[in-house]
Amino acid sequence: MAAEWERHAATWLVWPHQASDWPGKLAPIAWVYGEIIRKIAPGETVRLLVPSREHENAARRALTRVGVDLAAVQFLRVPTDRGWTRDMGPAFVRKGGGKPAVALVRFRFNGWAKYPDWKKDDRIPEWASKRFGHRTFRSRIGGRDVVLEGGSIDTNGRGTILTTEECLLHPTVQVRNPGFGPAEWEQVFRDDLGCPNTIWLGRGIEGDDTHGHVDDLARFVDHRTIVLCSEDDATDENARVLAVNRERLEEARLEDGSKPEVVSLPMPKALHFDGRRLPASYANFYISNSAVLVPTFNDPNDRRALGILSELIHDRPVVGIHAVDLVWGLGTIHCLTREEPAAS
Repeated sequence: MAAEWERHAATWLVWPHQASDWPGKLAPIAWVYGEIIRKIAPGETVRLLVPSREHENAARRALTRVGVDLAAVQFLRVPTDRGWTRDMGPAFVRKGGGKPAVALVRFRFNGWAKYPDWKKDDRIPEWASKRFGHRTFRSRIGGRDVVLEGGSIDTNGRGTILTTEECLLHPTVQVRNPGFGPAEWEQVFRDDLGCPNTIWLGRGIEGDDTHGHVDDLARFVDHRTIVLCSEDDATDENARVLAVNRERLEEARLEDGSKPEVVSLPMPKALHFDGRRLPASYANFYISNSAVLVPTFNDPNDRRALGILSELIHDRPVVGIHAVDLVWGLGTIHCLTREEPAAS
């Protein structure tokens, strides 16, 4: 599995169409998508899934108005339940050597073991395989298909996976694969994704509807460096969780036995909607070919987070995307995007 900063052939997105994901906010969400696509399109194809002709026409109008070159956007008409492409979209792996190629690993999706509307989303990887002719490997253990969401893992492209026990190993809450333990997951990562080394973190941040996805918590920014969210306010409910994860990373090792470099990334102040905390996190950034897109929250720490990431990632600009409306849907930029690596 390639690292996110390696060259992409395309970025996959689903045009927003599920009003319940953003209560009362679906109209402005289209403009946030427009800004995301405007930043990605100069560097790669955007494969944009739309559920109908009506939605395609709306997307074309919105993207044209914000200045997107539609020649860079491939509109793909296919039904979906929701729009969280990171979790239900195709998972790609790459083969090097004499004939470089990209293949697809078929993981199942079940609505984060929580929601009933997932069957259309679960069919997207198979649809993508047929549409683009990718060789596909079905992830199975013990005769069972493996359920895995893209936001639950992060890789450095050299054989190390970063994930959380809360999401993949909790015995009773949102259990995707009953009976799976560390050994089963590490077999999946080794055999299906080419990642023989796993770093297990503990819990994810508060407000995360996925029950502990790592992409709101900690991310690789190069082969050796991990940014980890940190909370300076000791009274915040995330403070202890993040401190424990830092302790774990201090003991962690990369695939070559060396220690990763760990850099602190601040958290924005807590955001709430309808009485619940939202998973606002700067770690939910997306590294496209042309820019690093970072969610921002009208918060004093926006500038700090952008500065830290700019110091760590030098080969493309780091830009902020206003995400206060977006996070009402319980996810932001990384949750919405899925990279398709270039073959070489």
